[in-house]
Amino acid sequence: MPPMHLQRYLITGLLTIIPLWLTWWVFDFVLGQLSSLGGPLVRALAGLVEPWAPGLSARLLAPWFEFGLAVVATLLALYILGWLTTRVVGRRLIALVDAIIDRIPLVQRVYGATRQLLAALQTRPSEDVERVVLIDFPSPEMKAVGFVTRVFTDPDDGQRYAAVYVPTTPNPTSGYLEIVPVEKMVTTGWSADEAMSFIISGGTVGPDELRYRAAPPAPSPEE
Repeated sequence: MPPMHLQRYLITGLLTIIPLWLTWWVFDFVLGQLSSLGGPLVRALAGLVEPWAPGLSARLLAPWFEFGLAVVATLLALYILGWLTTRVVGRRLIALVDAIIDRIPLVQRVYGATRQLLAALQTRPSEDVERVVLIDFPSPEMKAVGFVTRVFTDPDDGQRYAAVYVPTTPNPTSGYLEIVPVEKMVTTGWSADEAMSFIISGGTVGPDELRYRAAPPAPSPEE
């Protein structure tokens, strides 16, 4: 067996590099996506200024400059889009885009489902059910943080169930969908932002208190 100090240093080095690697992976993915979205805008701008300023056009097409400008341009476009969405004109444009996409088979299913999920995470599923809960997953002895996306009723016995989305760590865009009896869920009192920070950080960032078991039912007035 290798010496104990060798194992200890290897584990310490691994624990040190994992957060750095995850941070780099997230930023590399996000910045890469932003660059790919903004890249065509930068190349179009370089083409426009080339007849009057060839040197500036060449500088715009430099890989590092193109990447940085593409990120800034994309962030600016997202900001403008967010600003327009809060205005009447923006809401009408979004409604027009929704109407067009709804006419495209298959695409409208993916687009519509994604919009419904994002909208659902911003509101309570019902008056007596919280958005962020704990459920028994993957076994009765363990708990997982989940987001209630909807509540429905069994027509045979009237039992209420919840559809709970359980994200994975550190990538919350993948996960599991569980159907759970409402009375089996444990309310957390967390906001969606707090729960998402908790999941992405592997539990290192989040509220200091966690209700692990369901609160006992309130005693009836006769008792």
